[in-house]
Amino acid sequence: MFAGPGDGGRGNRALVIGAGLTALWLVMLLVFWLTSSGTAAGAPRWISVVAALMPLGLIWMAVGIARAIDTLRAEADTLRAQLDRERLMAEPPRRMSSAGADTTPAPATPASRAPIPAAPRPAAAPRTMPAPRRTEPTAATDPRQTSLGLDAPEPLELPGETVILALNFPDGPDDTAAIAALREALRDPDQARLIRSAQDVVTLLAERGIITDELQPDPTDPAAWRRFGDGQRGRAVGDVGAIRDPAALEAATAAMRADEVFRDAVHHFLRLFDRNITELMPQLSDDEILWLAETRSARAFMLLARAAGLFGQDQ
Repeated sequence: MFAGPGDGGRGNRALVIGAGLTALWLVMLLVFWLTSSGTAAGAPRWISVVAALMPLGLIWMAVGIARAIDTLRAEADTLRAQLDRERLMAEPPRRMSSAGADTTPAPATPASRAPIPAAPRPAAAPRTMPAPRRTEPTAATDPRQTSLGLDAPEPLELPGETVILALNFPDGPDDTAAIAALREALRDPDQARLIRSAQDVVTLLAERGIITDELQPDPTDPAAWRRFGDGQRGRAVGDVGAIRDPAALEAATAAMRADEVFRDAVHHFLRLFDRNITELMPQLSDDEILWLAETRSARAFMLLARAAGLFGQDQ
């Protein structure tokens, strides 16, 4: 009579235990009645009946409670299973790729609904763009904001000695004079671009076995450099290209033809060196021109400009 929906093995065990206890109690009562001489003196008969039946009521009350608990557990399990089925039905089906990887689409999030495309990697071609010449923008045409400190650094008037030391690069951590000059030159935006470009090509030449310190230029002709500073080009300034080492020229020419990155770096460097040295030349003495021609940057320019054919055919 205590059966309910969802009764399982635990409910059956409660019934078995209840039936066993009931049988044990009835046996005890039978033994008691058979061995006793009668009802206890002075005790009403109903008390004896209540005393006999009360344990049976407690036993089956406990059985009913156990069965009710089992029923609640079964209903909870059924509800949990139903919720699991509904959740599985709501999820998108899992698809397996041919490699066995799970390709289930991830839930949409604010970030995944509108992915931002990755920016394309910059090509090496921008290195070929010449740097803008120094110009003083007018108030009507200058779009830059001047009130927020966003202007580009103003060009500096650097001594020729400082520029020459910077273009040779420091020989090491103990070369304090060159390090100080390099720091000062890097404050000027135009010189900084030239120095970094020169470092690039010197490094690229070294990777191809061409060490600028080992290049042996012809004796420097200050007059040719001054003509170069005046804007003359070609054969008129051929003595500026004072490095004529056939092996180095052949290696540099082959590298420019075969390696686009190297070629772009060289063209960028040649343009910057041409412009900056042209502007610097008027303030240099002949001795400073000789010193300039010995720098690593100038040696790289002599070699690469001749390899690029900027001085015409070899004389």
